[in-house]
Amino acid sequence: MAGISAADVKALRDQTGAGMMDCKRALSEAEGDLKRANELLRERGQAKAGKREGRATSEGVIATVIDGSVGAMVEVGCETDFVARTDNFIAIGEKLAGAVAADASLTSADALLEASVDGKKVADLVTEAIATLGENVVVKKVARIDVGGVVGGYVHAGGKLGVIVGLATADSGADALAKDVAMHIAAADPTPSAVTRDAVASDLLDSERAIYAAQAKQEGKPEKVIEKIVEGKINKYLSQICLVEQPFVKDPDQSVGAILGEATVTAFHRFKLGEAINQ
Repeated sequence: MAGISAADVKALRDQTGAGMMDCKRALSEAEGDLKRANELLRERGQAKAGKREGRATSEGVIATVIDGSVGAMVEVGCETDFVARTDNFIAIGEKLAGAVAADASLTSADALLEASVDGKKVADLVTEAIATLGENVVVKKVARIDVGGVVGGYVHAGGKLGVIVGLATADSGADALAKDVAMHIAAADPTPSAVTRDAVASDLLDSERAIYAAQAKQEGKPEKVIEKIVEGKINKYLSQICLVEQPFVKDPDQSVGAILGEATVTAFHRFKLGEAINQ
């Protein structure tokens, strides 16, 4: 890259929006010819991609892949619902979910970006997608389940909401059950925070207790009964947020625990477009 001036690099970046190192590389290969360097960046899908990075990505798609006892899910963001519904964008999500399913080390968006798919680094595939689709594209969330049992997945609302769930069960034909549980997790209100009471985060319970105690004091309840009131409300709260205690959405007369029978939920992840990770 010797002989390539900073001014030329800046000029090429201003023209194309490509990254600095990409501009330097293209200028070096083009022997300093700005026009040819511009063409090289366009051929590689790098031109204008840089200008789109940083734009808000409130739309996108959630994609799941189930491969035997492994389930994977990714959220990929874009700028508009129009692009989110295109076959090309949906295919990107499915390809990345497949990569996560195939590699146990890909447990974060950063790790996925460094991985290779179809002989290309995922970060480069994203850059190419930005140039092709004309919008910013961001890998936002990644989840993976490998339970050695049965995994189910469900995607709802045109890719705006997705769930993967793992079951420990001796029944190799429990695929329909796993999918039903995934559908329940997607639809349940409130969204389950844990499988069982033992798995609920202590800081969440502490926060709820403090709120209930403050409410009781404001209502003028005697100090000696506040603790009992708080524990009663905590018990009700737990029954609402623990997966196995929730009324099953397809048959509210039964709990999720009842429809599970001998199977147990080992893990679940629920992605809603734009939301932070809860599971």
